[in-house]
Amino acid sequence: MLGQDYAHQTCSLARSLEVIGERWTMLILRDVLVGRRRFDELVDSLGVTRTVLTQRLRHLVAEGVLERRAYQQRPERFEYHLTAKGRELTPVVAQLMWWGDRHYPEPAGPPRLLVHDGCGGPVRAAYRCGACHAELRPDQVATRPGPGAPAAGTDRPD
Repeated sequence: MLGQDYAHQTCSLARSLEVIGERWTMLILRDVLVGRRRFDELVDSLGVTRTVLTQRLRHLVAEGVLERRAYQQRPERFEYHLTAKGRELTPVVAQLMWWGDRHYPEPAGPPRLLVHDGCGGPVRAAYRCGACHAELRPDQVATRPGPGAPAAGTDRPD
């Protein structure tokens, strides 16, 4: 993992990767999004060791991405649910899934489709300007320093 102090980086992406950048984390989020919420369901689906899963779940709960909810008292057992903060990662997971579908397709087609819960229509990504609402392609987007950027010459760029 990246260092915790970011002495040489002022980067929102680096801070985000400290929370969700480990490979099992994204797969855990995928599984919780599709309804696998119990520890044993996650172990079976992911093929991850119980120790690694326990560590990743603790981390995601501590970061406020997931919450534990008891579903059984004796023995005590928990389910993992996305918090509001965790649900905000849904478009990130969707974009990675669509990217994988385009560049590493399954011969039979996408293994999972995203559909509108209300009408069943396919979900499509839209990258829009906040001012004019135009739909944008990646090559139409530029970056510039924001208010939290370090003074020129004091830090490496993002």
